[in-house]
Amino acid sequence: MRPILLLLFLITCFVELEAQAPTSLKTEILIAGGGASGTAAALQAARMGRKVILVEETPWLGGMLTASGVSAIDGNHKMPSGIWGEFRSKLEQHYGGHKALATGWVSETQYEPAVGNQILNQMLDPYPQVKRIHGYFPVQVLKIGKQVRGVIFENAKGEKLEVQAKITIDATELGDVMAMAGCEHYIGQDPRSLTGEELAPIERQPNNIQDLTYVAILKDYGAEKAPPISLPKGYDLSDFECTCKEVCPDPNNARHACAALITYGKLPNNKYMINWPLKGNDTYLNLIGMSHQERQQALEKAKTTTLAYVWFLQNKAGFNHLGLYNEFGTRDSLPFIPYHREARRVKGLQFFTMNDLLDPYAPNGKGFYKIGVAVGNYPIDHHHEENPLVNNEKNYYQIPPFTVPYACMIPEQVDGLIVAEKSISVSHMVNGCTRLQPVVLGIGQAAGAAAALAIKKNSAARQVSVPALQEVLLAAGAYVFALTDVIPQDPDFCAIQRACVHGWMRAEPKAVDWANEQFFYPDKAVDQADLQVLLDALQPSRKVLENGILNSTTVAKYLQKAGFKVKKLAEVKDSVSRKELARWIDRALGK
Repeated sequence: MRPILLLLFLITCFVELEAQAPTSLKTEILIAGGGASGTAAALQAARMGRKVILVEETPWLGGMLTASGVSAIDGNHKMPSGIWGEFRSKLEQHYGGHKALATGWVSETQYEPAVGNQILNQMLDPYPQVKRIHGYFPVQVLKIGKQVRGVIFENAKGEKLEVQAKITIDATELGDVMAMAGCEHYIGQDPRSLTGEELAPIERQPNNIQDLTYVAILKDYGAEKAPPISLPKGYDLSDFECTCKEVCPDPNNARHACAALITYGKLPNNKYMINWPLKGNDTYLNLIGMSHQERQQALEKAKTTTLAYVWFLQNKAGFNHLGLYNEFGTRDSLPFIPYHREARRVKGLQFFTMNDLLDPYAPNGKGFYKIGVAVGNYPIDHHHEENPLVNNEKNYYQIPPFTVPYACMIPEQVDGLIVAEKSISVSHMVNGCTRLQPVVLGIGQAAGAAAALAIKKNSAARQVSVPALQEVLLAAGAYVFALTDVIPQDPDFCAIQRACVHGWMRAEPKAVDWANEQFFYPDKAVDQADLQVLLDALQPSRKVLENGILNSTTVAKYLQKAGFKVKKLAEVKDSVSRKELARWIDRALGK
């Protein structure tokens, strides 16, 4: 009997070990996180023929676009770059045109989160080389020396999944993978000694990250009274006083009327997104250093705030016809995840600060516009209302449109990893504008393209040629330089983008409230200043004649002086437009 018992014991141990061993998969590119950047990265890499495994904790794709319910797009409305432009176009097709998306006053593009998730899945469906795995979160990075080789994930049941990959993209909401990989990173407000920003505090403030929000989706039930919700026990409703004028003891202390609070995030089909920062449902929580379980427990505070706020809107603000709508199919009718505005930020090959934003053409600047791979035009927008320790920042700073440098996506010391989402190498201040949905989609698209190029060349991500990466993105209809008056459908779009990123031609920024613009003026005639920019970029010692005649022949001669091989022109024109100059430069380069 003893041998039999021993055999049974060994079999039992073997079965238990097999159950504990993680499922193991291999791929070319692993994307940890199926949020905005992760989905865009998967789509771009698949279109370049690479094999991808995309692992996402929630049942949906899209992250803040969908799973967190922030279905009102901030910025880039005049820059429909790449996958962001595709996504918006499919939303227009679904709802019946662009005007059908302009339902609320906060954005030109608003939609139901479930529709956004459906569209993103449909965009990935034609690519079977993308394996989508839901329900897992990262717990460990596979690493040899300084080289990331993959990630181990875990689900709610404790089951593990191991994915080995040549390139890993960290598209998690809080930068978990790059932290597990041992990358140096920044959290909270950066010290002035690091950034050189006048607005930065003297000392580092690691706990001062932006507020997060658990969004609620409400539905208008019309004449019927909306289903009521219970007020969470012990909640102090005075937190919501002055969320709007009609419920404020002194209306002068509230910025908007209550009706504006609701129509702010009006969605199609009589739904409303509640993401209101003014005495509303923002919550200060720093989850970054917590375990997965600790985060879930801490988030109950944010959920309670949102549920109490919905009760307040129904019972105190007069909106008893609006009720909580279960857009997500969750037990509490709230989104799968909160809206994270700030995460860990990796220490990258370059560090993008507010000074770089404000003057991209500074004589002693870093020239980040030359290595741009994603664009944005939203102002710096900070949410610190719920953290009383932050008293040195405004919530809004005007900036020109900007480009995100590729070097900010590459960790300084770790290989095999590209960082996306909100964890790129930017200062706390700059995160206030690079965190928005279209920018993050662009960052993800660039990450996917870079990973695909690295696989093709059998090289490290840090060795990817930025001009080659920019060409891939341009071919995909993406912007590598921020312009609001030249769109991808323009036949000279690529030529103009190249002229700008090389510094051969410049654009003019203009501050316009919450939608800053940057103009190339494609139809404007070339002047002496344009030619001097060109010569300064390539032949700094040469000067343009101040009173010279600028017809097509003289412009061609200046191109020759700058080092371009320009063939004799067929006809002499009185003037040359800026788009023609960009086109001539492109032809001289053989594009």
